[in-house]
Amino acid sequence: MKLLLSILSVFVFVSSNGQEVSLVEKKAYVLPDSVVQKIARDIPDIKTVLSSVRFYHIQYLSDGLKVKGYLAVPNQQGSYPCIIYNRGGNQEFGKITDESFVRLLGEISSKGYVVIASQYRGNDGGEGKEEFGGKDVQDVLNLIPLLAKIPGADSSRIGMFGWSRGGMMTYLALTKTTKIKAAVVGSGLTDLVKTLESRPEFDSLVYAPIIPNYNANKLQALKERSAVYFADKLHKTTPLLILQGTADWRVPTDQVLNFVSKLYAVKHPFRFVLYEGGQHSLAEHRTDYIQQVIAWFDMYLRDGKKWPATELHGN
Repeated sequence: MKLLLSILSVFVFVSSNGQEVSLVEKKAYVLPDSVVQKIARDIPDIKTVLSSVRFYHIQYLSDGLKVKGYLAVPNQQGSYPCIIYNRGGNQEFGKITDESFVRLLGEISSKGYVVIASQYRGNDGGEGKEEFGGKDVQDVLNLIPLLAKIPGADSSRIGMFGWSRGGMMTYLALTKTTKIKAAVVGSGLTDLVKTLESRPEFDSLVYAPIIPNYNANKLQALKERSAVYFADKLHKTTPLLILQGTADWRVPTDQVLNFVSKLYAVKHPFRFVLYEGGQHSLAEHRTDYIQQVIAWFDMYLRDGKKWPATELHGN
C-alpha cells in the first residue's frame, strides 16, 4: 500500500463533556490495483469514486485515549456536510478495513460528504477497551467537535450512519446530542435482551468479556444498550431512515419491527424500508439502499428539509 501523506496534527479542542479532543495523526492511503479490480465487480464506477475522494487513516484523542479511525474527503475544494459512520461488530471482528471503508462509504463521500468513522477504543491498535455501548459511545460523540477542525468539513451539518452494532451506537448517541441533523441505520441492533434468544453465545463471547460489570446485573446492562427500551429518549430533531432485510439472521427482523412500532408510538420522525429476502449486509439490494441513504442525507442533512407534519390531515 502506498502512503501519500502523513500529517501530525496540532489541533486541540474540547468536547461537550469537557474532555480534550484532538487529531493526532492523519495518513492518506490508496488501494492496490488488485483490490480496486475486486471492488469493481460490485461497483463498476469505483475508479470514478477513487478519483474524486481522498481516503485517510486517522488517530484522535477521545477521553485521553488514542483511538483509530478513518476519514474520506471529496477532492474538490468546498464546504461539505459530514457523516459520522458507526461500524458493526465488536473488538477486532467487523472492524473497518481500507477496502470496506472505500466499498461502503466511498460512493457516499463522492456525492459531496466528508465521512469520518471510529474503530472504537481498544481496537485496531487503539488505546483503552471498548464497552459495546458504554463509554465507547464517547468515541462517536467526540467526532462531532473533531469535524470542526477537518478542512472542507461543515460541522454545522452532521449526520450519522450506523450498521448492525453501529445502529446501537447511533441510537445511544441520539439520546445524548441534538447536533445530528439526520441519521441512517442499517440492520441495527435494537434489543440485546432478545438477541440472546437467537444468539445465546453472545452472553459469554460478546457481552461478558467487554461490558463492564456485566455478570453483576445482566438485564440492566443489556436494557441500557437496547433502543427498544428508550425509543422515547431519542431526540426528535433527528429524522431516522431504518433499513432492514427479512432474511437477516444476525439481527432478526422481529426485533427491528418492535422498535419501529415504538418509534411510531412516540411520533419520532422516521422512514422504514424492509427489503424482501435481504441478508444482514443487504448485499442483494445494495444499489437501492445506497440510493436511499444518499437521498436521505441530501434531503435532511445537505438541504435541511423539514420533516412533514405528522398529525392527522388531508382528505
